[in-house]
Amino acid sequence: MDSSCGPVLWFTGLSGSGKTTTAQQVYERLTAAGRQVELFDGDVIRSKICKGLGFSREDRMENIRRIAYVADLLARHGITVLVSAITPYREMREYLRAHVTGYVEIYVNCSLEVCEQRDVKGLYAKARRQEITMFTGISDSYEEPERADLMIDTQRDSVASNVIQIIEWLDDNLWGTGLVHNSVAAAQEISELAGLGAAPNNLKGDCE
Repeated sequence: MDSSCGPVLWFTGLSGSGKTTTAQQVYERLTAAGRQVELFDGDVIRSKICKGLGFSREDRMENIRRIAYVADLLARHGITVLVSAITPYREMREYLRAHVTGYVEIYVNCSLEVCEQRDVKGLYAKARRQEITMFTGISDSYEEPERADLMIDTQRDSVASNVIQIIEWLDDNLWGTGLVHNSVAAAQEISELAGLGAAPNNLKGDCE
């Protein structure tokens, strides 16, 4: 990757796996460390530049292509981009790897059972009642990543430990300075002392 370009950290996983929660925490830590960062949430993007698209395979591909275009544009200007989007098909992720500058695939791993337990929006329940069609994990497939650059386990590990894992990966593989990790570690220590750490099963759901 060109050193003048920013990475695009693409969080993929089931609805409710903790993509948005984790990405938001990474965003806050990187911003605090002085990085230029933008965060794209799949739900928000769908209501903006992807408004009008449905959930057929073709529409989902178009949704990802549009997000990819904007993310790549920002990355080429040196901005670190975080994207939280289900991105259920391997075809999508291969497209991203081929077309997005600095693409880093982060698989947010969590079982379907636990994701359903976290279903704060009631979407899985609606999908089970067939009130929602083409819902990933229920009436449509999620093809697990085979080439993820990094996998985090939100069922087993806390948000805090997963954030540190991501920051350490960035320092080790992209930035190599340790400065971001040190800043994040200090901020996390303060957060934990204040009792702000989040338990794995308290992650909010997402449906992008």
